[in-house]
Amino acid sequence: MPELDNALIVRLLDLVGIGVFALSGALMAVRLRQTLVTAAFFALVTGVGGGSVRDLLIGAPVFWVQDGAIAAMCIAIALIVWIMPERWWPGHVLEWADAVGLAGYAVFGTAKAMAWGVPPAPALMMGVITGCVGGTIRDVLAGVPSIIMRPEIYVTAAALASGLYLLLLWIGAGTATAALVGALAGFLLRGAAIRWSLALPTYRAGHDEPR
Repeated sequence: MPELDNALIVRLLDLVGIGVFALSGALMAVRLRQTLVTAAFFALVTGVGGGSVRDLLIGAPVFWVQDGAIAAMCIAIALIVWIMPERWWPGHVLEWADAVGLAGYAVFGTAKAMAWGVPPAPALMMGVITGCVGGTIRDVLAGVPSIIMRPEIYVTAAALASGLYLLLLWIGAGTATAALVGALAGFLLRGAAIRWSLALPTYRAGHDEPR
């Protein structure tokens, strides 16, 4: 029974990550006044982008190609967003949906990489890729500055979620506990960055330009 619970928690993190990333992609499309087809495309590539890159890197079958329900879920989310009035989606919904997806998907990406025999350090990177690539693809397609090119905390939150998950597993915490705590920590850090505009320091040259 505990193993079933662990598998269920990890699977839920997968679905939540895909769903909220799909939501953020669809929201981006409707705010750009795009068609339903474009909204569905944005939802799909944002929802599965990070996981697709992860699966290709670890040598696993690309997950959504093997499970037709994933694409159907992304398209359904796009349809719901597209037919609902824009006023039902407050200004920061996209950012908060992205924060949920980032944290949950980072943990799931690390867990799947570990299950495929990837060592902990590269598995952490697989978590970061899973959590960040979908949003990056969305931003590039939309023609807006990508979040990873801004100092605002984003990749760091994914790394925290993945790293804490691995640390808790290493000290003997159960998979479900490690997954939930890691995802929550990543979400709280990203949420704090959204709420208070937290950012990492940017590079500054160590000397002035010649005069």
